Amino acid sequence: MPSSIDATRVEQRIVEAAALIPPGGGAVTGWAALRWLGGRWFHGADAAGEPLPVDLAMWSNVREQQGISLCEERLSPHDVIEVDGLPVTIPVRSVAFAMRYAASLRQAVTAFDMAAFNDLVSKDELVAYAGLAPRAGLSGWTGMPACRKGILLADENAWSPQEVGTRLTWEIEAGLPRPLANVPVFDRVGNHIGTPDLLDPTSGVAVEYDGAMHLEGTRRVRDVRREEAFRQVGLECLTVLAGDSSNRPLLVGRMIAARERALRLPEDQRRWTIQPPAWWTPTLTVAQRRALTESQRARLLRHRAA
Repeated sequence: MPSSIDATRVEQRIVEAAALIPPGGGAVTGWAALRWLGGRWFHGADAAGEPLPVDLAMWSNVREQQGISLCEERLSPHDVIEVDGLPVTIPVRSVAFAMRYAASLRQAVTAFDMAAFNDLVSKDELVAYAGLAPRAGLSGWTGMPACRKGILLADENAWSPQEVGTRLTWEIEAGLPRPLANVPVFDRVGNHIGTPDLLDPTSGVAVEYDGAMHLEGTRRVRDVRREEAFRQVGLECLTVLAGDSSNRPLLVGRMIAARERALRLPEDQRRWTIQPPAWWTPTLTVAQRRALTESQRARLLRHRAA
């Protein structure tokens, strides 16, 4: 390769790995295939920032190289498509692979949620794929039980990996009812107040994850004003910061306390609803987003391209 090429760029790593695949001999799969298919959140690095190997599903023997992981599981030609000159496994197989080989249940759930973020795969599609696995001869594949368990915790409307982690802490570690992800909240006359990262509709707790970018001037001002608007209609607000992930027991305690406070609020002070007005166009599911026109996608999903 020319010295001017940045070999650390994730797309370049994928291209160089795919160059090992002989014609008709396999495909890029897992996170790398999802990235090539347009998955924004698949950066090709682990939590510590170390590069993940590019996974190749192969029909033929190829010598394994640094930065590349070979998988010789059975691969149907129907599961391979060509995108911009590279053979990749179809989205549902790619996300199932990523979930099956994930290092933890959290990572498996995150893999699906972030594939759904770009509408690459829906829960129904993955359920059909994983559910048919016994008849298709896939039940003995590595990680199929983990994949199926991940489906039960998956959500089609998460907007970032950090949101997924916060949601799983709420549901698994705190043992609280599953919250809704990025559901718009309205006042009683149909005005959109805001869309919290997570919402417990039973108690009225709105959970927001604030990363580093939320500390910037204008963004922080918007966050504070939105929190005030939530409180004015009777929502209990809980802000989760990046550092909270290092002390999950403390975060769990804060989550439980916030929910207990919210449940004590008199019903007549709950002046909010998640029932959208008739003019609202919902974008909560993969199916709803896929049904949008191009102009609607540009307008309603612009935050996903940011």
